[in-house]
Amino acid sequence: MSNLKDRGSEALPRPAVGKAVLAEFRRTPLLALIVFVPVVILLEQTVPEAHTWLFLLSVAAIIPLAALLSRATEAVAAKTGDTVGGLLNATLGNLTELVISLAALQAGQYLLVKASIAGAIVTNTLFMLGGAFLVGGLKHHLQDFNRVNARFQASLLFLATIAILVPSLISEVDRAAPAAGFSQHLSLGLSVLLIAVYGLGMLFSLKTHRELFASGSHVDEDEKPWPLPVGIVVLIVVTLFVAMVSEIFVGSVQVAAQRLGMTPAFVGFIVVALVGGAAEMTTAFSAARANRLDLSVGIALGSAAQIALFIAPVLVLVSYFVGPEPMSLQFWPGAVAMMLIATMAATLLSNGGRAAWYAGVMALAVYAIFGLTLFLLPPSA
Repeated sequence: MSNLKDRGSEALPRPAVGKAVLAEFRRTPLLALIVFVPVVILLEQTVPEAHTWLFLLSVAAIIPLAALLSRATEAVAAKTGDTVGGLLNATLGNLTELVISLAALQAGQYLLVKASIAGAIVTNTLFMLGGAFLVGGLKHHLQDFNRVNARFQASLLFLATIAILVPSLISEVDRAAPAAGFSQHLSLGLSVLLIAVYGLGMLFSLKTHRELFASGSHVDEDEKPWPLPVGIVVLIVVTLFVAMVSEIFVGSVQVAAQRLGMTPAFVGFIVVALVGGAAEMTTAFSAARANRLDLSVGIALGSAAQIALFIAPVLVLVSYFVGPEPMSLQFWPGAVAMMLIATMAATLLSNGGRAAWYAGVMALAVYAIFGLTLFLLPPSA
């Protein structure tokens, strides 16, 4: 431990660390919200029944943690390249969704789990991708990105959406008693298949055909990333805090949602998806501003594909051990329609390999239509 400390101090002296921290706070004023992290943890220990305050404070606490997580991931991505960096951002960013879904799964809140899965897919493909196009396009007239990578991720996402569509269609066609057992068995088999496809997809993009996924962006060198050791340490520490705050969020979200007049479907589809994807959004938007649209597209579509191909199947498998009963991949029709539309929209927007700000406006408009529909006419349980 002392050797590690010595190496860290040699790489970055203490005065330099202090200056770097101050510069980071000046660059990202939202980091001032970091004070809510100990506040929400202390409040949960002293007043656990204050669910509304815990819900609001946990949301405020996740925002600066997400910013720190994105900056630390940028430091690692600068050493690994945009493809691996996008995969790393997607993996760490989806940690919050996974923690929230596991807690809801254990409590038997399957509607909240499925709404958060569908919402995360739609949020990443429309809100995150559209926001990156808009934010980057306001600074740069036109931005290029690798359309091969975008098509690949969109194809994976379309495959996963079809796998989710099949159990939902069967449930609508056959309402007989054996259909439920058949749907669960089908979901189990599809989950194993999707995980295998996701693993082979990583092998394809990162190993056998990695030359197809080379960056097409022009990188601005305005901001220097953190040193790699600092980035790794911050990643580990902040990830632990994200997990802690996410647990508090899960414990308060149900009661707080009822008091605020929101249904579990709206909370999962909109609130949980936005809060859980805050880290990825921060990185995707800042990368787009820096003219690294490959990284933004990789995070947005890669994260959505990872949720559909890995997170959702893993939750189905884990439900056999931690849930009151096995969870299926059967979603309500509205969620399936929104996922299909979001996938097709992302495919159309990323097909040309170039982006402008108005493309982001169109994607955000579709997302706003979904959000308004769910808020005014939420699906029944």
